[in-house]
Amino acid sequence: MQKKVNIKNKKAKFQYEILDKFTAGIVLTGTEIKSIRDSKASIAESFCEFNDRGELFVVNMTIEEYIYGTYYNHKPKATRKLLLNKRELKKLEKEVNTSGLTIIPLNLFINEKGLAKLVIALAKGKKLFDKREAIKDRDNKVRLDRIKKSF
Repeated sequence: MQKKVNIKNKKAKFQYEILDKFTAGIVLTGTEIKSIRDSKASIAESFCEFNDRGELFVVNMTIEEYIYGTYYNHKPKATRKLLLNKRELKKLEKEVNTSGLTIIPLNLFINEKGLAKLVIALAKGKKLFDKREAIKDRDNKVRLDRIKKSF
């Protein structure tokens, strides 16, 4: 029984308004998947972008070097290709080019078959006043829960 790997981008929902979600596969080398299975990866400051051929890549995703890897080890901040259907890729590329939206990773996990998957989202950046509104809503919810609990 292998342990669950679930690496999240905690700041994404605070900094962006999530519009649509997709699950994508990632092209990885042997030492990269071993580091992910040890939960030695971070998607906190990463984003996705298209190249000139219409392929989607995740940029700035950090996967630490595998501790037992020799000269076969990978680069920690390399760009990695994401695998999606053509229909999904065309939809994402159209939205990014026309609406000025961004694609951000939300969650990195390993599925039942042992493959690494990345949940990506089509998102719109929040302004400062939107972030303040989110903080107010969260604080009000905590206060209400405390009041309900006391009754």
